[in-house]
Amino acid sequence: MNNFQRIGSVSNAHIGREFEDIALNYFKKNNIHLIKDASLPIGINEVKKNHRFDLGTSPNVDNKVIVECKSHRWTSGDNVPSAKLTVWNEAMYYFYLAPNGYRKIFFILRDFSVKRNETLGEYYVRTYKHLIPEDVEIMEYDSKGMTVKTL
Repeated sequence: MNNFQRIGSVSNAHIGREFEDIALNYFKKNNIHLIKDASLPIGINEVKKNHRFDLGTSPNVDNKVIVECKSHRWTSGDNVPSAKLTVWNEAMYYFYLAPNGYRKIFFILRDFSVKRNETLGEYYVRTYKHLIPEDVEIMEYDSKGMTVKTL
């Protein structure tokens, strides 16, 4: 195990895949049928390159959805995981570049900081609101209650 691996986990990649499965099941229960690794062409201008979103609808459906999943937590010292939040910013950029007509969902793990009296998601929205596209929904999954709250 390296210093940045979550305690008790096989690997960080394993944690990510498990969280994607949680998201997949949540959306399925809500009649939103998604597939893993939904690939879409994105780009700033005419030049496009495919990006694989964690989850998304099949290309031939009317109600198009793309989802990025992140299960990041506050650091062990209850500090801001700055490097991980740059990955969140990158996800916002991918959403911004995604084709029009897609419902865009950022599905994150709820992790509450007693020291800061807010969740990591609430902190992100408060400090990075200027980087979050208006059409992105941020859904925070509470693993204890197995509930989802939109931020």
